[in-house]
Amino acid sequence: MDTKLNDLASRVVESNRGRDEADDDDAIFAELEAEIENDENAAFRERGLEQLRLQADKLKRMQANAYGTYSEIVDEKEVVRISAHEPRCVIHFYHSNFKRCEIMDRHLAKLAPKYSATRFLRVFVENVPWLVQRLGIKVLPCVISFVDGVTKDRLIGFEEIGNSDVFETAMLELKLSQSGVLQKAADQLGALSYSIAPASGRNLRARTTDDDDIFDLDD
Repeated sequence: MDTKLNDLASRVVESNRGRDEADDDDAIFAELEAEIENDENAAFRERGLEQLRLQADKLKRMQANAYGTYSEIVDEKEVVRISAHEPRCVIHFYHSNFKRCEIMDRHLAKLAPKYSATRFLRVFVENVPWLVQRLGIKVLPCVISFVDGVTKDRLIGFEEIGNSDVFETAMLELKLSQSGVLQKAADQLGALSYSIAPASGRNLRARTTDDDDIFDLDD
């Protein structure tokens, strides 16, 4: 029976991973509920329905707190609260006049639905001057990983993910995972959602100081 429950838990997790916004959560859980109720094992039906209910409640709580989405926060106090109190949080400090921040946005927006246990935020630096100074943010784009209110890592520019405007989402995913910010709960452990293609035939750009490649807040 434990094997069947573990299989159920895995299917619930997979149903919540990589979904389009148009997917109907109620329909997904209704399908699983019907399958459980049709099982011949009474003990499995009881435990399976309880586990499904807990997963559904968890999903609703996380959706209510914007988990699984890449959202923007404009209030500085709210940014501080989230970074201090959320178990896992990725914050992109950006400026609207910088192309590389837009590129970073696109990749983070892809990752957010894949890791529903992590908050993904974007913050306009001019809205959070105190926090920018407190964290010593000088160059953009800057992505900071927080775990249990503690800064675990920061990604400045693209140097650690290929040093090119064209990079794979998997490279960013791998970098973030190394800080533990993408760590899933015990029932959500799994391989990285994206795979990195072989690097053969591709030359990574060397570090450069061209004005278009970095955005210095001190300028």
